[in-house]
Amino acid sequence: MSAALELEDLAVFYGKRRALEGVSLAVGRGEIVTLLGANGSGKSTTLRAISGLVRPARGRIVYEGRDITRAPADAIVAAGITHVPEGREVFPEFTVLENLLVGGHTVARRDVAGRLEAAFRLFPVLRERRLQLGGTLSGGEQQMLAIGRALMARPRLLLLDEPSLGLAPMLARGYVLETGRVVVAGPSAALTEDPRVRTAYLGFAKAAAAR
Repeated sequence: MSAALELEDLAVFYGKRRALEGVSLAVGRGEIVTLLGANGSGKSTTLRAISGLVRPARGRIVYEGRDITRAPADAIVAAGITHVPEGREVFPEFTVLENLLVGGHTVARRDVAGRLEAAFRLFPVLRERRLQLGGTLSGGEQQMLAIGRALMARPRLLLLDEPSLGLAPMLARGYVLETGRVVVAGPSAALTEDPRVRTAYLGFAKAAAAR
């Protein structure tokens, strides 16, 4: 399977603090890949780097054969990548419909109605709530709205940060991050049995308890 996305030796710093160091991974066409790791391990930073929200200090991000490491975020969206951030970040003062239209701002006007209909078919509750303010939705409904908004651009690569929508049974491959580094990689079925995955989480839990 050819890779649609490749990260090569990626490093990201926030000031002097290292968030990622030497991260390399690949996402094949039609593949579902997950990033695992404790809080602070670098999962969100990896996704933010791919979507152009943070700039790597080193390494390359290649999408469909094109280097997008330094591309602006709007150009990355136009290239076919959308990102549902952790915490959903819907616009609370906008209605559900207005939130979805924000996601479709790059879509040709003639295609907007069809994209909206597709989002409503995927998440019927959004049709029922389309005139309700985003900030008044439940957490689960806001998550549906955030994903629906991202899908308005009809991306070829969708980045989901903490989606909690029951995707685990479909996962094909995983990478485990620990303090900004990939420590384990492999098929999801093998990762569930790999003691290094448990060690990564237990190590974090012990460090947190020690504080």
